[in-house]
Amino acid sequence: MAEAESTHPLGLWHSRLPGYGRCVVGVVTLLDLRESALSVDECMDAVRSPAAGGIALFVGVVREEDGGRGVHGLEYSAHPLAEGELRRVTDAVAAECPVTAVAVVHRVGPLQIGDLAVVIAVSSPHRAEAFAACRRLIDDLKEQVPIWKHQLFVDGDSEWVGSP
Repeated sequence: MAEAESTHPLGLWHSRLPGYGRCVVGVVTLLDLRESALSVDECMDAVRSPAAGGIALFVGVVREEDGGRGVHGLEYSAHPLAEGELRRVTDAVAAECPVTAVAVVHRVGPLQIGDLAVVIAVSSPHRAEAFAACRRLIDDLKEQVPIWKHQLFVDGDSEWVGSP
């Protein structure tokens, strides 16, 4: 794994800020927050490698109920620093886990039931490492990246989840 800053076709995608850990170039192949629909195929393609013996996926989907309450839809909001925090979290997993490649995309804006909210793909020479890194990445993302969910219930009520 090379340590350096790299220019990705979408622009500068890694930064070296104090306390932000190691930058892993070439391992984090896709990282984005976007308002448009997410693609599992895009993430799979981003982590395919001849060195990878396994690819683990996590796909978060908007469900129709939460805690026994019917959900009409939801909206994700991201803090202006969310993309940088997502980079930090993703770089940490890429640097500390034996992975070949990592891709993560998260939706922001309004979503309907069945829409994809987050897609994470991790490739590794062996499946166990791919599964472990994928699990760690979604857990760390939910815990550390400032993205908040505003759930809209069918009864007209709403609630913020994960907001300070």
